[in-house]
Order: sequence, then structure tokens, then C-alpha cells
Amino acid sequence: MAPPPQRRIGLTGGIASGKSTVGRLLAERGLPVLDADVYAREALAPGSPGAAAVLARYGERVALAGAGEPGEPLPALDRAALGRLVFNDAAELRWLEQLVHPLVRQRFAAELERLREAPAVVLMIPLLFEAGLDTLCSEIWLVDCDEDQQLQRLMGRDRLSADDARARLAAQWPLARKRTLATVVLDNRGGPDALAPQVERALSPSAAR
Repeated sequence: MAPPPQRRIGLTGGIASGKSTVGRLLAERGLPVLDADVYAREALAPGSPGAAAVLARYGERVALAGAGEPGEPLPALDRAALGRLVFNDAAELRWLEQLVHPLVRQRFAAELERLREAPAVVLMIPLLFEAGLDTLCSEIWLVDCDEDQQLQRLMGRDRLSADDARARLAAQWPLARKRTLATVVLDNRGGPDALAPQVERALSPSAAR
């Protein structure tokens, strides 16, 4: 008898909508969680080809102070400066995504191969639809909230101005567009305590599609 197909949960949402909280809840329940943000950071780690490409394009504007001096042989990126640059220029954001997204996809492919015997895997991907990675998933979970909540959470979490936070929101599909494509919508308007029972219901065999 053939083994049952692997359940691949694509966990997405808007920036600061609460994906990490749901990811932790799923990890606590024993599911492997593959995090696109972690892979994207690795793609731009000091000394990586990705970081070298970014530094070659933007130079000192995105280099951390002291990078390349004695004691720090691998130039590191100032991620805050890079974010300010690309989120205010659509062409530069596209360039960066074209650099990073293929590297992230490669990591997902390698990790899914490593976990091919696992009954269920979570793929936590903020730009799931935007990057075309929804094809890797058997179902899509959307962590949903109001745009004003996103804005306030993002400003508080990343210490951004309202304008900078709105620029980051504008770089993603709006949640309203993603709702129509999701298998499961998790309502995070009420805070973390309201998420756990929703996760339990979504994990039940009857909820899987």
C-alpha cells in the first residue's frame, strides 16, 4: 500500500499579521516548520554570494559600519538600510527578490527532500503567493487581521515610521486578496490566545483538504 501523501501546510499572511505565533504553535505540536525568512537571511549572510551581490550593487549604503576592517573579514549587510532602500523603490525591490527568491526555493526543495517521510510539514512563507511558492503546498493557512492592526504591530515591532511601514505593506498582496485563495483563515484580530483553538481545529483530519 502506498504511503499517504505528505500534508504540506503553507502558512502565510501579511507582514506582522501573526505568522510567527502560529508557526510556534505548530512547532510545539511537533510539526517541522520551514521558515522562508530564515532562508532569506541565510541567502544574504556575511560572505555569501548573495551578500556580495548586494554589496556590489549598493556599496557602502548597505554595509555595516566597520565591515571589512580587521577583526571582521566578512562584510555584513545593514539590513535596515537595505530595507529602506528597496521598499522605497519598486525596481530595486524586484532586483533583490530576483536574487533571493531562487535561493530560498532551493532551500525549500532540499528541506522537503530531507523531510520526505514526515507526515506533515509547515512552509512558513510571507510571500507565498507573490513568489509562486503556493504550488509546493497541499493547503494554505492565512493568518488574518485588519490592516490597521498590521500597521501598528509593524511600527511597534520594527520601530518604523508610519510611511516606512506602509511602504512594506504595499510591497505585499493585501490580505483581502489572499483570503480568497486560502484553505484556512485564522483570525488574529483577537490576539494570540484566540489562535491556539483555531490551530487545533485546522489541524484536525477533517479540516485537511
